[in-house]
Amino acid sequence: MRTVAVVGASLAGLSAARSLRQRGYDGRLVVIGDEPHRPYDRPPLSKEFLAGAVGEADLALERDDEELRAEWVLGVRATGLDRTERAIRLADEREIRADGVVIATGAAARTLPGTEGLAGVHVLRTVDDARALRDDLARGGRLVVIGGGFIGAEVASTAYALGLDVTVIEAAPTPLAGPLGEAMGRVVSALHADHGVRLLCGVGVKGLSGERRVDAVLLEDGRSVPADTVVVGVGAHPCVEWLQGSGVALDNGVKCGPDGRTSVAGVVAVGDCANWYDPHTGIHRRVEHWTGALERPDAAVATLLAHGATQPGAPRPPYFWSDQYGVKIQFVGHAAGADSVTVEEGSTDDRSFLAVYRRADRPVAALGMNQPRLFTRWRKQFTATASLHRAGDL
Repeated sequence: MRTVAVVGASLAGLSAARSLRQRGYDGRLVVIGDEPHRPYDRPPLSKEFLAGAVGEADLALERDDEELRAEWVLGVRATGLDRTERAIRLADEREIRADGVVIATGAAARTLPGTEGLAGVHVLRTVDDARALRDDLARGGRLVVIGGGFIGAEVASTAYALGLDVTVIEAAPTPLAGPLGEAMGRVVSALHADHGVRLLCGVGVKGLSGERRVDAVLLEDGRSVPADTVVVGVGAHPCVEWLQGSGVALDNGVKCGPDGRTSVAGVVAVGDCANWYDPHTGIHRRVEHWTGALERPDAAVATLLAHGATQPGAPRPPYFWSDQYGVKIQFVGHAAGADSVTVEEGSTDDRSFLAVYRRADRPVAALGMNQPRLFTRWRKQFTATASLHRAGDL
């Protein structure tokens, strides 16, 4: 391959670029990003950066001594992929021809319809989003977070520490029931009440009120929650619209094999936009976690450089963490399909425990709250089991 283009300049794209060089690719490498920034770390955006504890320079992902010999095309988004011409079309009407393509365009935060142009309403996905939200939180007052997922919970925790009056609104009866299951979702989301943050569950948002700036969140049950600032944290959608008509199969993102290969030869996908096949569960799933964006691109790059001739392997079990109200939350595996969850160590009342999820008595996931050492041992066990599956020993 004479030219490889990586479309997406965040962690997954950078990880793919690094893997290309580490695996001996010495041809032309083009990295395209729709943001004007070089790759940066996103997890601190809802925590340390939002609190003002770190600056933008601290978010940089590239090492000072790193030399990828890449051409950086930043501040312009991809608008199309012509697989016949092997060309990526850009919004500024340029075209970049490439023999191999890594799709790493990520996901975009979902917004609340009808809130365009209303000051004080935010999503949190980019450093520009975080900068704008940080400025508004500095005003103090009342913050309403719509969505009780991990991003919403982290923002609520940060705002609470900054002294704001915080309310979290969650449409589902139990926050975090999707990734953690109902029982553990209740335990983790109880951190809000532990710290005096109001949590309203089982009610949807009808809309927002305010002329130029938001002043309240209107609920479907008729209640009104006063707000000086609102954060909408209701998930994200994969950025794959630009691939319509390209021949790349799309299904909740880019549909991939277990090593990132797509339906088009010479094209792989990684990161939040990639819907990888998971041989452990027999389904495709998007893994929107930092570790997936760091680790999985190497398998996709190996496939790309080998022209699809590599043997697909099972990816590592997904892992993510969250820091809320001074509590470290860690999770590995898949809670979906588990038929039991038991606390193996510690106490849920103390917010310090290790819980294991099982299906037919086989461990399929683990959750730790303030149990980093014990959790690390369980995570290593899950990783070792996945490696045995890849080797065909199980």
